[in-house]
Amino acid sequence: MTRRDSTLEGIDVDRIDALLPQTQCTRCGYDGCRPYAQALAEDRASINRCPPGGAVAIEALAGLLGCEPVPLDPACGTDADPGVAWIDQDACIGCARCLPPCPVDAIIGAQRYLHSVLERSCTGCALCIASCPVDCIVMRPRALGAPAPLPGENRERYEGHRARAQRGAHERSVLLAARKRAAPAQGAPPSQ
Repeated sequence: MTRRDSTLEGIDVDRIDALLPQTQCTRCGYDGCRPYAQALAEDRASINRCPPGGAVAIEALAGLLGCEPVPLDPACGTDADPGVAWIDQDACIGCARCLPPCPVDAIIGAQRYLHSVLERSCTGCALCIASCPVDCIVMRPRALGAPAPLPGENRERYEGHRARAQRGAHERSVLLAARKRAAPAQGAPPSQ
């Protein structure tokens, strides 16, 4: 992307991020909407890499960044609504591998139990599909008249997902450190 106005250097990443749909789908080639916004702010990415945002996001980004709108990059996908994830209850083995990749916690369930998708929360990112070892997750059209979740809702759920993941990683780290301290040193005689 080449900006027409060099005075736009240092545009706030938050302003760019606010124009993105917050699906965290990674189809742009970045790990989520915020990293893509950062790349845009640093003039390292093109404005046409967000399929969920489509032409509306491209126009908004072009206006903010002072460049011409360009068509969506087909290498990133199409701007058609991908629908929502659906889990075949007869095939689901309850492995829970679909839970961590869902950036907005739209999948509910627990280990060894069947899982379901909260359609009103599903952004259609399809990140859960590759994680399923039995291929029981597919994308289906949204229910007639059901809107896709709004960017603010997506951001809120994503931030909650990240906070829970960070908290879980910290708790595992603390537990592991405690177990290591409690384990006898290698080569030390066992205490009596």
